[in-house]
Amino acid sequence: MKPILISHETYQDSVLLRLREHYSGGIFTVANNDWPLVAKFWRTDLSYITTLLQDDYGAKGPQPRDPASMLRSYLLFLMTKPEIGITDWISEMQRIPYYAILSGFEPGDFPGVGTFYDFFKRLWVSSGNNFKPQKMSRRKRKPKKGKKGEKAPTTTPGKVKRLVEWMIRHSDKKSDLPSDRLFHFFQTQILEVSANLGLLGDMDALTVAGDGTPIATSALIRSKSTCQCRAQGLADCNHPRIYSQPDCNSGWDSSREKYFNGYHLYMISAANSYYDLPLYPRLQPASRHDAVSLVVSSVEFKQRFTLGTVEKMLLDAAHDAEAIYLLLDHQNTEPFIDLNNRSKKNTKTGGDILISPKGVPICSAGLEMKPNGRDNLQNRQKWRCARSHGIENSCPAPCSKAKFGRTYHTHSKDNLRLFPKTLRDSDKWRLIYKRRSSIERSNKREKSRTASFY
Repeated sequence: MKPILISHETYQDSVLLRLREHYSGGIFTVANNDWPLVAKFWRTDLSYITTLLQDDYGAKGPQPRDPASMLRSYLLFLMTKPEIGITDWISEMQRIPYYAILSGFEPGDFPGVGTFYDFFKRLWVSSGNNFKPQKMSRRKRKPKKGKKGEKAPTTTPGKVKRLVEWMIRHSDKKSDLPSDRLFHFFQTQILEVSANLGLLGDMDALTVAGDGTPIATSALIRSKSTCQCRAQGLADCNHPRIYSQPDCNSGWDSSREKYFNGYHLYMISAANSYYDLPLYPRLQPASRHDAVSLVVSSVEFKQRFTLGTVEKMLLDAAHDAEAIYLLLDHQNTEPFIDLNNRSKKNTKTGGDILISPKGVPICSAGLEMKPNGRDNLQNRQKWRCARSHGIENSCPAPCSKAKFGRTYHTHSKDNLRLFPKTLRDSDKWRLIYKRRSSIERSNKREKSRTASFY
């Protein structure tokens, strides 16, 4: 049968009634630390999930459990005891009526393990549980190890550029993901509420930050063979294996300088508010580089996020690739990316001016020129002689007859990486970029929640 829509007001009334029935006689008490959970679920309306999943229930059969109560119970499980698993969570609801009541169930009458997993399948719009098939060839190649304090490099040169070019060509084609239903619910019922409360910042000119973080799910890659080669003494065969977590693989954790098995969580969060709230979490393979994850996540996020306009994106030096600047510029988003000084050489121009690795023009005397304002009409940055003091030029061998010395212009269209729209050494750039740390806090918060679960 189709589930019956239970309004949030009805849920609130049931919580009050059941708490009075089971906790007012003095046998059980609600501790002070438990009341914040009551307040959270009291204010959070999850009833829309019933409407969203209506088409996934049959017209006949027994009356299903309330989808809002199922989701509420699972969220409560993640907030309180994520390390015990669903089976033990059902025992917890039986042992502690408070958990069942807050979920929306009558104590002693709550769903079983199979009902929970049936509910999870309705949230995941795919016939399989994973993106990749479980039966795959043996993974022999070990991920590259990055330098000390640096992320592992991409597997093939030019991979980011080729991926960006492909994404730009197909940017108008939206590909469906199994997680689209979850993100739709997250955006309409959570992000939209946060935006209306002003917790995400200015939605007409949103500043976001992106970064990846490793999530280890196992000590070793878990798989089993499909052949009898090992029994015959052939340890290294090329037959496929069955992986229990086919979407996971091995990656390099640059902060801890060790290999790990699991996922690479790439997060896009709101950076121009002080709540560090996530906007688009995406699990990638552990071996995937931050730059590749950013390309995939930013395109998916651009196609799905409908609450506002992303004006700026803040990224660390691992994303410092010309292709990423071009992608963000194609999305009408201004990139704020710290430079990764891979080269110490100056870049030649058509004349006697050189460009430093930081994007600063160097005059014929070998001095870095001074910024002298921006011409927004022609979208260019103006530079003046390093020896110019505003009223005269003190250079002993001036390369220009101008009274205030030589001037030079750099255009963003020539090299968006070296000549960004907002000058890197400016106070404005530093003021905006310091908010990039919000993504570090957001990722740390998410990892602290999932560490005990895995």
